Amino acid sequence: MGIVLKQSLKNTIIIYLGFLIGGINTIVLYSRFLKDEYYGLATYVFSASNLLMPIMALGIQFTIVKFFTAYKTKTEKDSFLSSVLFLPLFIAFPIGFCWDFFHNLIMSYISKSNIEGNLIIENYTIYIYVIAVCCAYFEVFYSWAKVQMQSVFGTVLKELYNRAAIMILLFAVHFELISKQEFLYYMAFAYVVRTLLMLVYAFKLYTPKLSFTLPNNFKEVLRYSFYILLAGSAGALVLDIDKIMIPGKDGFATAAYYAVALFIGSFIEAPSRAMGQILQPLTSKAINENNDKETNSLYHKSAINLLLVGGLFFILVNCNVDELFKIMPNKNYAGGGLVVLLISGGKLFMMSLGNNGAIIQNSKFYRITMPIGVGMAFMVTYLNIFLYNDIGMGTEGLALATLLSVVTFNAFKLWFVDKKLKMFPYTMKTLQMSLIIVVLFLAFYFWNFSVPEFSIKNFRVDPLVNIILKSLIIIPVYLFVVFKLTISDQINSLMNRYL
Repeated sequence: MGIVLKQSLKNTIIIYLGFLIGGINTIVLYSRFLKDEYYGLATYVFSASNLLMPIMALGIQFTIVKFFTAYKTKTEKDSFLSSVLFLPLFIAFPIGFCWDFFHNLIMSYISKSNIEGNLIIENYTIYIYVIAVCCAYFEVFYSWAKVQMQSVFGTVLKELYNRAAIMILLFAVHFELISKQEFLYYMAFAYVVRTLLMLVYAFKLYTPKLSFTLPNNFKEVLRYSFYILLAGSAGALVLDIDKIMIPGKDGFATAAYYAVALFIGSFIEAPSRAMGQILQPLTSKAINENNDKETNSLYHKSAINLLLVGGLFFILVNCNVDELFKIMPNKNYAGGGLVVLLISGGKLFMMSLGNNGAIIQNSKFYRITMPIGVGMAFMVTYLNIFLYNDIGMGTEGLALATLLSVVTFNAFKLWFVDKKLKMFPYTMKTLQMSLIIVVLFLAFYFWNFSVPEFSIKNFRVDPLVNIILKSLIIIPVYLFVVFKLTISDQINSLMNRYL
């Protein structure tokens, strides 16, 4: 776990720095500088591009991770990379050529019950396409770097760069250097620059000699890409369908309110994203070498470590969520505590599975990812329609739909790996860790410090004081308990080194 821990720590720091900037953007700047409608518009554009991105990428980013380490000679590797590099263009060009059709489709959906939203989105649908293409090729070159066991620079660009760009552009809007209408134009340009930076770095790490010779297993490569494309598209649908549905019914402002709660609830998954950047290629390498012992070791260690770290942030987020909403200038953002709890609960369960997804994607059973992804997409879409549209549960219904879908299909993945590969990530330490999380959550959820309300230039400071004081108690208590019970050998070793 040496390389995993080293790069995961760097990635975690980068990702949480990105989340810190993203939190400032989400809780402080967006709502004050861009206002609710245009914040909702930005959320819609980014979510729609996320839905389109897996189709553009054709699953190539996962294909590179799975197959690159299986090739032994540079000639084979060059032939493989050359053959997959241009495949996304076979999807991107036709979609771009027919974009007028997609534009009209989006407009007809938004205008059904939201005339104001129709006017807002009119000139911005093309940015969905531009950002989707850029993100698709960014992920391709990011995977190119990851198989060289270099994930840190890509993490900087993926997690830090875009949020820093948003912050700069929001201040530019505030100081009237650019208009609200120009915000998305410059943001799309920032995504283009990010993709070019990743391209240059990937080619610097490994420069292939372009070859027109297809690899011997090209049919298998295409088959794998097809399955992952469908699974990835379904996965993107699970993540972003709720944010796409809201503007058609309740307008862009409600999408902004939900996006804030969703961001706060997703905050706990940063360690999983950090560790996943290096775990994916390591898992692929272990499986390609038929090293079941190493694969099982990665499975157990990643599961308990992610549950431990994710559990801490689950408690910190949910025990401070009401104070976070007090910072928001618009009171409509408040009341999203249940959304945060449901979303973060689903994220924590996923983290407890460790690198389960990477094991399935890189094993001979990778085809199961398609029915899992499609089934989850159908379930979350149906539940969203039923809970949000039919019985009017509001955004809590959207969050509940996500939680139920995530728990159901990830529980199936847990059973599947145990059944087919005889690997199970949970031990008695998992039960201990779960009890610690529940007990400390209940112990700190129902009270806050009685800090008098005060503001500085119309910005409430007392919620921040409350959050800091409460966190200064939670963190030492949590770390002391997990250290004394030796929940994770890796975390204990790390704490011993620094303490």
